[in-house]
Amino acid sequence: MDLVVSCSALDSIGFSGTKQNDWYVEEAANAMESGKILYAGKYSAPDYELLLSQGCSLAIQNNMIYHKPEVMEKLSELGIPCLVEKSGNESHPLGRFEWIKLYGALFGREEEAQAFFDNRIKAIQNLLNQKKTDKSVAFFYITKNGSVNIRTNSDYIAAMIELAGGNYIPKLSQKDEDKNSTRNIQIEDFFASAKDADIIVYNAIVDRPIADIKELEEKNEIFADFKAVKNDKVYCVGREFFQSTSAVTQFISDMNGILNNNDENLVYIRKVCKNK
Repeated sequence: MDLVVSCSALDSIGFSGTKQNDWYVEEAANAMESGKILYAGKYSAPDYELLLSQGCSLAIQNNMIYHKPEVMEKLSELGIPCLVEKSGNESHPLGRFEWIKLYGALFGREEEAQAFFDNRIKAIQNLLNQKKTDKSVAFFYITKNGSVNIRTNSDYIAAMIELAGGNYIPKLSQKDEDKNSTRNIQIEDFFASAKDADIIVYNAIVDRPIADIKELEEKNEIFADFKAVKNDKVYCVGREFFQSTSAVTQFISDMNGILNNNDENLVYIRKVCKNK
């Protein structure tokens, strides 16, 4: 949805599989509030009658639809073609962003899509050419059972940290890498590999954001011994980032600023304050 909005094609969207209150893309939420976009049920249980009666001519799905092949079959049976958008398979963050060109071609907004893409890339071109820092960055969240969810080395988050000039940790051995973009490890293993990280970023895309250092330490007291905690270098990324595919360039810019001791004007990464 973010890429559709970014190439000025929102007026081509008539239905959503996400409810209004679950959108962080403001334009989409507003369109649903005004009735321009109708909620048509979850991807796994669409309102076929609504789609047919309102003349839906195309269903755009992500990879999750492959878990419900019967939905694809039913849509096809009803004469509604299904396009599976696979930007999530891209390991390079700018490769994900480049999918805006698909939407530009799909909705007759090629020029708008190209211009938006070029402007965003131009804005970070200088920092992409900068020399890497020697600072390490960990990106993680604590699961309900107390383990630590991290990104694998080939994940796009890890790639953005590297593009920004940082060194993503923990580094997994080749045998520990798999097709999944994330992996759960024990807190002790995370401590061993990330306790000396210069910067730690809490991933609140799945979990709720942490308000201060105390909340992080309440998840596990071991964090009090982390170098980044002691040096006030703890940050957090919120859920709005997950829905903002075009935000990859801003994330890289935010991270580059943090790595260079400039965190005054962050957009998607928020500094976690000291204990209140």
